[in-house]
Amino acid sequence: MIPPSILFINEISDIDKATQPLYFPDLNLDQVVDTITTRKNDYNLKPFFYTPIADLDLITYRQEVFGDLSDQKLLSGLKMFAESMIQVRRYLGLVEKLDYHYHKEGWYLEATLKYCQSVINLEKTLSQVNLTSRGFLSIHNYIQQYVNSIEFQSLYKEARAVKDDLVKIRYCILLQNGTVQVSHYSGEVDYGEEILKTFEKFKQGAVKDYRVELRESSGMNHVEAKILEFVARLNPLVFKELDNFCERYPQFIDSIIQRFDREVQFYISYLDFIADIQQRGYPFCFPKLTTDKEVFAEETFDLALAYHLLYQDNPLICNDFSLHGNERIIVVTGPNQGGKTTFARMFGQLHHLAKLGCPIPGRAAQLYLFDQIFTHFEREEKLRTLRGKLQDDLLRIHTILKQATPQSIFILNEIFSSTTLKDAIFLSERILSRISELDSLCVWVTFLDELSTFNEKVISMVSTVQPDNPLERTFKIIRKPADGLAYALSLAEKHRLSYKHILERIHP
Repeated sequence: MIPPSILFINEISDIDKATQPLYFPDLNLDQVVDTITTRKNDYNLKPFFYTPIADLDLITYRQEVFGDLSDQKLLSGLKMFAESMIQVRRYLGLVEKLDYHYHKEGWYLEATLKYCQSVINLEKTLSQVNLTSRGFLSIHNYIQQYVNSIEFQSLYKEARAVKDDLVKIRYCILLQNGTVQVSHYSGEVDYGEEILKTFEKFKQGAVKDYRVELRESSGMNHVEAKILEFVARLNPLVFKELDNFCERYPQFIDSIIQRFDREVQFYISYLDFIADIQQRGYPFCFPKLTTDKEVFAEETFDLALAYHLLYQDNPLICNDFSLHGNERIIVVTGPNQGGKTTFARMFGQLHHLAKLGCPIPGRAAQLYLFDQIFTHFEREEKLRTLRGKLQDDLLRIHTILKQATPQSIFILNEIFSSTTLKDAIFLSERILSRISELDSLCVWVTFLDELSTFNEKVISMVSTVQPDNPLERTFKIIRKPADGLAYALSLAEKHRLSYKHILERIHP
């Protein structure tokens, strides 16, 4: 029987060996994942975000889990469970560092009790919400059986019994002439209380408290350790119970509970990341994944940019795109700094996040169930390779085309900018021809307007400027024929080469 998992339907081996996909830096997904996981380093979540899922049913499985987590009561309960489990691990880590026998066993007992109560509270939380996802229903069923099992009940009962017996122990310490004597408590007077009562009658209103607050520490010095040893000698039966308990339960954390504690953080960390963006009014949705290459997204945006703009006054501009029928390739042209590269990154981000089962930026979307994403973004020349920029571009794109399949997605950004216009058009058309033959999806950001009319599979999208001020970008990418006018006029205005500026020079 496959153990229940909140992330997987079938067991997936070696998930922790997953490495960052090559396209992550180009799409700024490395920044997104770093931010999502930065406060969750102990869980090692990155491999989950590195691994897109090919199984449509599993993607739906994860979307269902995200749907259940829209219940704030469930989300809060899971966060409390996570905090409790962090404490359990902290206690167990402390046990490994401590030196004294009964001190170690005492913290081990505390870890056990904290764990048991955490699992019981988790089961109560899951019972109090309306779960509909297969993931949470299977986990809840397992936890219910686990909490009611003889093994768990015995663990919790024995831990509480040992703790109750330890709490009942009372003893006296006599400090005299540099020696410490420990004895049974026999009704001796608490002189601290007596002193407070004596001086109570001198109290005249509120006064400054001169008592020094001693810092609590989980450590123990040699004197305290010796006192504990003497207390154990005075109460041998109780401490024998503690010894026996620790021997009977050398490992008390259930492997499925431990796995759930880690896996559920995949969902929680992503929801925490997008929460502030959602609060600013930007939409997220669950896309439909399809093997049909007709794709679209409405009111979508770059997730890395959205997070970057969270605490700035600059608005986040949303865009739409769609491919219908035989359309496969989006050629994006327009002025520099107009949002073209951001649009291309967004296209890749959406597809990767969708294959993780995550809600994606946008009002609605239908995306493609790709096998690989290939990116080609401009890079600086590396002198040690002894290759020029053009040669490096050609070698990289050649490698990509050899590996690509009809199910692949291409994200190409301003390639062949180092060669002549004629050569750039020639090389780009050869690549477009190959991508068209593959029938792959592609977003190509380019300064070559000629590519936008290459064949019937290509559509043109243009980054726009304000009609009355070509220097002001709107960052809206719209579907329209490329004409190069906005780009040319923008450059002319920037370098004071427009008709108006030239006239001013001729006739000052």
